[in-house]
Amino acid sequence: MRALLIALTLFFAVSPASTLAQMGDEALPPVFVETLLELPDDAAQAARSGKRLLLYFGQVGCPYCKELMQTSFTQKSIVDKTAKHFLPIAFNLFGDREVTWFDGKVRSEKEFARFLKVQFTPTLLLLDEKGNIIARINGYYPPHRFSAALDYSIQRLEARLPFAEHMKAVPQTGASATLHDEPFLMKPPFNLVRKPGGKPLAVLFETRHCAPCDELHKEGFKREKTLAAISRFDVVRFSLSGREALTTPDGRSTNAEAWGRELKVSYTPSVVFFDDSGREVFRLEAYLRPFHLASSFEYVGSGAYRKEPEFQRFLQNKAEHMKAGGEKLELWK
Repeated sequence: MRALLIALTLFFAVSPASTLAQMGDEALPPVFVETLLELPDDAAQAARSGKRLLLYFGQVGCPYCKELMQTSFTQKSIVDKTAKHFLPIAFNLFGDREVTWFDGKVRSEKEFARFLKVQFTPTLLLLDEKGNIIARINGYYPPHRFSAALDYSIQRLEARLPFAEHMKAVPQTGASATLHDEPFLMKPPFNLVRKPGGKPLAVLFETRHCAPCDELHKEGFKREKTLAAISRFDVVRFSLSGREALTTPDGRSTNAEAWGRELKVSYTPSVVFFDDSGREVFRLEAYLRPFHLASSFEYVGSGAYRKEPEFQRFLQNKAEHMKAGGEKLELWK
């Protein structure tokens, strides 16, 4: 069972061990530091050097974290930028170390993650000197976008514009100049109002020149299991800069760009899920491979999110059933 959980878990690799050197599949780079996890003191120490806190959440055996470590954190410019401007601290999503937050309360790592509503690993939180979360980086960002996300804190841009606006201006390179179409996508007019007992809604936000968007369509949306899970949904796609008129799930009139800003969508592709009452219940803001993409649609479409609020636990249970049935787990293919 332990081996299965290690093989399955999504997005990050941090061991429950007290030293960051003992990391399981892949080690954190030396730029990450160990502290007593008394975050007000850590923030004060960082501020004395002109730095801010960067909180990094993860777990053992996550391919997304491995990808992040092998791409972004092997690039000298990003490592140097992180060391110069941040005090980076790593947390285990399911860990037991005690953490003191700015409210003075002491929580275990797993309680701390739930308190901060961390659903994905890696999740990185950028804090200001007073402990306010000014930006949330959910999932794997490719190097040029990850570097730009760090710049939001380094340049103290939170007083000038929202994080989502900052990231929307970051260029996508080496990707398609047009959006991909799919037969399951809704056509206008876009009336997204939900009816009790009706289908849930999946809202896909994309941009042009977005390499992960290209892969989403070329890989994720071509898999039979993904398409089967998607069939339970109404699915609509908007560009973050789109001006299409729409009616939101709760009945308001707006356009795609304004709604994306309201939802604080800061990464493409993102998928925002709404239940049959028009309430947002889950979202993806990360680079997802087909297994995790299909699982996210299953998580919402089956109603499992009502009983299991942690997506990670849902994935673990799914993996157990797959193993029992003799199915092979492919987390990165």
